[in-house]
Order: sequence, then C-alpha cells, then structure tokens
Amino acid sequence: MVWLRRTTHYLFIVVVAVNSTLLTINAGDYIFYTDWAWTSFVVFSISQSTMLAVGAVYYLLFTGVPGTATYYATIMTIYTWVAKGAWFALGYPYDFITTPVWIPSAMLLDLTYWATRRNKHMLILVGGTLVGLSLPLFNMINLLLIRDPLEIAFKYPRPTLPPYMTPIEPQVGKFYNSPVALGSGAGAVLTVPIAALGAKLNTWTYRWMA
Repeated sequence: MVWLRRTTHYLFIVVVAVNSTLLTINAGDYIFYTDWAWTSFVVFSISQSTMLAVGAVYYLLFTGVPGTATYYATIMTIYTWVAKGAWFALGYPYDFITTPVWIPSAMLLDLTYWATRRNKHMLILVGGTLVGLSLPLFNMINLLLIRDPLEIAFKYPRPTLPPYMTPIEPQVGKFYNSPVALGSGAGAVLTVPIAALGAKLNTWTYRWMA
C-alpha cells in the first residue's frame, strides 16, 4: 500500500500542476499574450510568483523531497508549451504566447528547502522571497527574446477579443519606470504569505487524510 500511496501523491501533483496552469492562463487571459505582456508585466510577475509558491510549497512539504518544486514547475512549463504549440498549429506566430519561466525560481525553492535541512519556516520566508525576487527577472529576459509585442498585437489579434478590446499602444513608463524592480519588490513581499498558505494547505491535507 505504501507504493500505491506514493504513486497517488505524484499523480496528484501532476493533475494539480496541469490544472493550475490552465487556471493561470484563464485567470490572466491577456497576461500570457504578447500584445499585453509589457503593460501587464507587474501583474504578471505577482500572479506567477504567488501561484508558483503556493503550489510548490504545498507539494514540497507534502512529499518532503527536495526537487518536488522543480518537478511541479516542469509539468506546468510542459503543459503551457503544449498550449503554445496548439496556437502555433492554428496559424499564429511562434511567439504569440509567452511561456512563463517557472523552473529557475522553483529550483531556488528546492535549494532553500535542501540547504536549511527541510526547515518549513525558512522555506516560507527565504524560499518565498527568492521566488518573488527571481521570477520577474527570468521572465523579463524571456520577454526580451520575443518580437515586438505591438507587432504581434495588431497583426494577430486574438479571435476571442471583442472589437473594443483591440490592443492599444501602451504608455510605457507612465506609472513605473522599472517593471522588473516593481514586480520583484511586490512579489517578494506578497509571495511569502502565499507560501505560508501553501504550507497551511499541506496541514489541512494531512488532517483530511487521517
């Protein structure tokens, strides 16, 4: 029965990682698309940092095995690349969807858990902070590698967008001059309590399984 329980645990991780990816895409909608990527970068950073932290911390403490967070992020990445491929097959350009970079931040989470000898509180404080700080940096590098977002926006408008939501030229620098700094700062603050929530969800799961 032990092997069955372990197999169920890892399959559970796969199912939730896939569903969390779908929820992220649907909840953000325009955030994942390059037509709005620059103007929504801070929102994108916060949402991705917190979403990664809550799921990764939950499963990392659930299994107690360093590496689970990277496993979780890898599943999310693969699934998003499948979605990217689906849009490409429909005739949209390769960089119509920007795939988030979750894996390096998840690796920092695993490293924190391993280096602190599986200390839950250090995982929440240090690991959560590292995820919030690092994810905007990795994703800005990712966005720099794609074509001009405005070119993609006007040449390939989303078929589900009504006419009044046609992308307009963003006012870069109107509200902030450094989306990476703002995203990292806000993410570092907000990801810690969300990581704590992931840890608490883990406690509730054990009570439910008892």
